[in-house]
Amino acid sequence: MVGILTDTTASIPGELAGRLGIEIVPYYIHRGLETLRDMMDVKPGEFAEWLKGASRLPTTSNPSPGDYLMGLRHLAERMKEIVVLAMTSKGSGAYQSCLAAVDMFRGQAPEVQVEVVDTLQVGMVQGWAAVESARTALAGLSFDEVIHRAREVAQKGMMIQTADTLRYLYLGGRIGKAKHLVASLLNIKPLIGMQDGIIVALGTARSRRKAYHRMVELMQQHVGEGARIKIAFTHVAALEHLERLRPLVTARFDCVETIVTDLSPALAVHSGPGTVGVNFFSI
Repeated sequence: MVGILTDTTASIPGELAGRLGIEIVPYYIHRGLETLRDMMDVKPGEFAEWLKGASRLPTTSNPSPGDYLMGLRHLAERMKEIVVLAMTSKGSGAYQSCLAAVDMFRGQAPEVQVEVVDTLQVGMVQGWAAVESARTALAGLSFDEVIHRAREVAQKGMMIQTADTLRYLYLGGRIGKAKHLVASLLNIKPLIGMQDGIIVALGTARSRRKAYHRMVELMQQHVGEGARIKIAFTHVAALEHLERLRPLVTARFDCVETIVTDLSPALAVHSGPGTVGVNFFSI
């Protein structure tokens, strides 16, 4: 069977990752003199509460080649084929770090086949690619079919999220092509997404309610009204806001599978408390 490896920014619920046997390596959060392993030393709820009052944002860093190497070795104890799904290479050094680890690993275990997929995504679109490829592997399909499924979901998937402010993305240096929105008034709710592996602006709205309706419109443009989709709702300390968005989505689409999950703290640093997002693909 094929093993699947990804990182914590995929924001896959722990129980689901465990059930599917997905190996996950941590990003890092540097808070003052502390270095915290994402989703291990720090959990989403407690981190979001701390972030609300932080006067200075922590920084983040991607897994090291050693982290990926450890994950590869762990999977290789029971797998002879491994697919690694990395966050967009255009927004993080994780992809290059992973390639370095795979080069080392191939020298140590040449009998194990490894393929690295640059998802050009982040969050639960990356997560969906990992989940669906793991399900393909569990169904007994071939190495090539698992790789194909990972790439297919990553390419079809779309992330849209909105937050109270772009302050966290801006201060964290991850604003990308959405930089021109920084000067917007505080009551403007930005909508952002990913295009070709880069964070981009998808528009603004004057209120959360209008932002949620705009998110649904963007979803319709991407897959068509009434489409059959798998969707993950993500949030940063904003479950009550997420529950206002959810019925707007379920009324317009056939949601074959729905997941609700926290963004990992390593992503919450850049998006901030109050973030709500949809991560979906058509089936």
